[in-house]
Amino acid sequence: MSSTREVDFFGLRRLNATPWDLVAIVLVIGLVAFLARTSRELLQPLAHLEAIPLSLDPIHLPEYAARTTLRMLTALAVSLAFSLSYATWAAKNERAGRLLVPILDVLQSVPILGFISITVVFFLTLGRGRVIGAELVAIFAIFTSQAWNMAFSVYQSLRTVPTELREAADSFHLTPWMRFWQLEVPFAMPALVWNMMMSMSGGWFFVVAAEAITVGNTTFALPGVGSYIALAIEHRDLAAICWAIATMLVVILLYDQLLFRPLVAWMDRFRVEQDPGLEAPRSWVLAVLRHSQLAGAARSAVRAMFRWSARRRAVPAQRATAEPRRARRGGLLALVLVLAALAFALRHIFAILIEETSLAAALEVFRLALLTMTRVFVLIALASVIWVPVGVWVGLRPRAAAIAQPVAQFLAAFPANLLFPLAVYGIVAWHLDANVWLSPLMILGTQWYILFNVIVGAAAMPSELRYAADNLHVGGWLWWRKVALPGVFPYYVTGVITASGGSWNASIVAEVATWGDMKLEARGLGAYIADATAAGDLHRVALGIATMCLFVVVINRVLWRPLYDYAERKFRLS
Repeated sequence: MSSTREVDFFGLRRLNATPWDLVAIVLVIGLVAFLARTSRELLQPLAHLEAIPLSLDPIHLPEYAARTTLRMLTALAVSLAFSLSYATWAAKNERAGRLLVPILDVLQSVPILGFISITVVFFLTLGRGRVIGAELVAIFAIFTSQAWNMAFSVYQSLRTVPTELREAADSFHLTPWMRFWQLEVPFAMPALVWNMMMSMSGGWFFVVAAEAITVGNTTFALPGVGSYIALAIEHRDLAAICWAIATMLVVILLYDQLLFRPLVAWMDRFRVEQDPGLEAPRSWVLAVLRHSQLAGAARSAVRAMFRWSARRRAVPAQRATAEPRRARRGGLLALVLVLAALAFALRHIFAILIEETSLAAALEVFRLALLTMTRVFVLIALASVIWVPVGVWVGLRPRAAAIAQPVAQFLAAFPANLLFPLAVYGIVAWHLDANVWLSPLMILGTQWYILFNVIVGAAAMPSELRYAADNLHVGGWLWWRKVALPGVFPYYVTGVITASGGSWNASIVAEVATWGDMKLEARGLGAYIADATAAGDLHRVALGIATMCLFVVVINRVLWRPLYDYAERKFRLS
């Protein structure tokens, strides 16, 4: 007997559609209707946002959550395209990589308020005074909280592709295009998917700053969970904060089940080696899609498109020698354009700083940066001690990883702003030092970069290595020193680089805590940039951002990058 039941709904009998196909059709139609309604509002004047003020009534939260999720998924799609292109260029072109990787270091060090301050006028002008300009500001701000760790993940994966896989691709005479999609992207997929989860959670962490924007005299709030949280904090409404937390939990569980859990189960086929003793991750959504006739038709169309693309990009033998030369010319031209844009930006930035900054002001900002740097190092060390062992334990147990994944996503997505009531009340009630007790908020959303990357590294550890350790009865500290830590070290370094840059970025949220009319500040560079942004002082904003970029880049060059090169050279699977 057939496992599917034939239906006759809009002529789907011929496709032998299942009831799940009908559910998918309804959901797609609903999504299209929601997008159509939202797109109409994008063309309204910017004053339309003030005409329909935000409400703390929880009945509006489902719509606000849908809008926030749509912005974050849009930013995630742009981040994915950016990562696959930018990181591939940096990994495959040694000359370009010497410039592109430091640029990525700089970009991840620029705080989200810095990006907003610099781009808000541009996007509002691009939108010609309409709501779409404000939406572009929010999406770009969320993009800046998602893209950098995904790009670092792809770069690290492409730099550590095992030698035997490269030799197999050469023996099959794969074209660069086929090598990219059939070897390099599948190899990078496990780490990329976990970092996509982290990026989605990172978007939630900064969603308040992205949706409730105040830069000088420019103030607007887009309908969404982030602006709802900002309004609840302004009105000191604890009930609304609890409703926001509940809404976040529901949304995170939904996209965990509908998006990331299927991706984790699907990417299991891309592991370097398959261990029959390990239980493969499962997803009910993926099972439904595999048995869906409509999904099968969509997969066939995508495969046909890729086959056509591969044929179009196949390199004939007589053109094989000309292709690398053409690629080098294209890469050199792109590199020149990047250098020109960088020189133009630096010229204007340094002109402002040199002309309007006194030595005393520069030294004060430098001292504030040292305070923030001390917090970052202490918190990264504590997070490493806690989460590296946990990540190794979870990564070696797929069943535990399936349980820990949504929990870690929710904790990583938890905005620091939601802890402001506890932080403010606790510090005031017990007369605590804000410089010390506001610091943990910095690592709240960034410590998970370490955990997620260590989980990926432990899951990718070759089974032969683990079996050899078991047969030799290697245990205790010797097992950690010779097996576990070397196995996860390249992934840990990727996680700690992004966690460090994210902690600097999070300082603008964590070093200034407000609850209604109560405000606490921890002295540091993050608080300096936050105050300058709220005042619309672009000179101080530029000075703070330049100082933060300088510190992050120097730390990356002196500490993290040598560790990254050591991990790539010493611990790659080859």
